Amino acid sequence: MKHIMIIFGTRPEAIKMCPLVKELKGREHVQVKVCVTGQHKTMLDQVLNVFEVKPDYNLSIMKENQTLFEITASILQSIRRVLETERPDLVLVHGDTTTTFASALASFYLHIPVGHVEAGLRTYCMDSPFPEEFNRQAVSLIARYHFAPTEQAKQNLLQEGKSSEFIFVTGNTAIDALNTTVRRDYSHEQLQWAAGSRLILLTAHRRENMGIPMTHMFRAVRRIIEEYPDVKVIYPVHLNPQIRKTAQLFLGEEERIHLIEPLDVLDFHNFMARSYLVLTDSGGIQEEAPSLGKPVLVMRDTTERPEGVTAGTLLLVGTKEEKIHQAVKTLLDEGEVYKKMSRASNPYGDGSACRKIADILLN
Repeated sequence: MKHIMIIFGTRPEAIKMCPLVKELKGREHVQVKVCVTGQHKTMLDQVLNVFEVKPDYNLSIMKENQTLFEITASILQSIRRVLETERPDLVLVHGDTTTTFASALASFYLHIPVGHVEAGLRTYCMDSPFPEEFNRQAVSLIARYHFAPTEQAKQNLLQEGKSSEFIFVTGNTAIDALNTTVRRDYSHEQLQWAAGSRLILLTAHRRENMGIPMTHMFRAVRRIIEEYPDVKVIYPVHLNPQIRKTAQLFLGEEERIHLIEPLDVLDFHNFMARSYLVLTDSGGIQEEAPSLGKPVLVMRDTTERPEGVTAGTLLLVGTKEEKIHQAVKTLLDEGEVYKKMSRASNPYGDGSACRKIADILLN
């Protein structure tokens, strides 16, 4: 029997790893243990509840105003005891968080093989996104098995000298998650408020965008609201106090903008399914929204998901007010441009990534 430990710690990781946990736990001849670091707490717990995943270990490392130094050191110290107790045959980590990097590093120190889910994403710019680009490249140095979501991600790994024997193109587990969360009969009071309007779903939280870039984003959104009476905006605001302060300052007084608490994954996916377009600086949303036929304007200068840009589902609009404003206006004014983006083929898979990963690991 194979013994696999799955480690994650943030809300985005949980959304993409919980379907894999469920898939592996439904297979024979495998023992699955789940360890969460608690890098996020409340937002992580929401996802675990939705997917009904109960961790075997919870490191609960989260502290108020924690730094990257503290997160990394806490995870390394805490995860060592778990790994030494369990001694799994394989550790599975996801993506590019500090939890991912520290857990892979601890496994490397203990000579435990690592499988990297969502491997091979690259911007090749260490400051964008920060620290995620470093994290994902560092984990690729450690990992034995690379589960790449796309052919482009595989090519990135091959160019870096990784063996093709251990690179598997599977699609992205984010699409698997959507298949279980989006409901036809879903309703919510915020969506009732937005009924009859063209709803823009806004997310903004990246560390490198805090400060001046974020003020540019919010000014652009405010201008759109002033110019289009049929547009409403819902912004689930990140828990970071600095982001909340900036959002309240620039958007808090607008009648047709609702600043709300972070949504759990089921709510967020259903809000996205009922939006007109998505304006974001997030990573995972770039994969999820196109599956729902929603154009995505990415408020970043780089993306590790260029497949979406090539396919036409994503448009990089940077962080300057004028460029964001113009890009939103184009989608609101030009129906053919909107249709082209909303109907573009999603390059991130068909919702079978978890099954493919499980098959590879067990067969």
